[in-house]
Amino acid sequence: MTRPPVDLSVYLVADAATISGRSVADVVAAAVDGGASAVQVRGKDLSASELLAVVEACSAHTAGRAALLVNDRVDVYLAARAAGTPVDGVHIGQDDVPADEARDAVGDEAIIGLSASLPEHLEALRAGPSGAVDYLGVGAVRPTPTKRDHPAPLGWEGFSAFARRADGIPCVAIGGVGPGDAVPARRAGAAGIAVVRAICSADDPAAAAAALRAEWEHAR
Repeated sequence: MTRPPVDLSVYLVADAATISGRSVADVVAAAVDGGASAVQVRGKDLSASELLAVVEACSAHTAGRAALLVNDRVDVYLAARAAGTPVDGVHIGQDDVPADEARDAVGDEAIIGLSASLPEHLEALRAGPSGAVDYLGVGAVRPTPTKRDHPAPLGWEGFSAFARRADGIPCVAIGGVGPGDAVPARRAGAAGIAVVRAICSADDPAAAAAALRAEWEHAR
């Protein structure tokens, strides 16, 4: 495996549906300025070409500063790479392309994240080739309106139990996570906190990201 470790500590899910009246790229730029270490671009209601344009716009602000990942769309990731856009990988769900097939498509240099919350999700990973995914997005920790089909909330106790069974794969806490959660997240074994509204809906996304960065770095 040739991929360097990715910093998942302050992980922005830049959801186009949550950023009303603002540019996704502008919010991403501010978040990275504030200290976001990874950015996933989510556009469930966007066409492939629209999502590609958003990813390209965001890449100008993440390249060399934060990992840039495409939600769900392996085809958009591949199109971005073919165009020379500095994009780092994809984040897929349980209903998307299987992780091993995604790995075959994107190659060894790409980062792959996978949403997971159930024991059978880990069993499926163990049944496949090792190294298919680089991290797991584990949740929902709490109910969240930003993902209508989220699984049953785990709470921090459920997250911790899942992370212990993950065979060392870094687990990012997602789903209703925000300010005040760094301490329970780190104690539960999280490699980071993934947020949507805490940055996307903030009046000052840079300040919101900086506060999360400081909280994470001081949490024990």
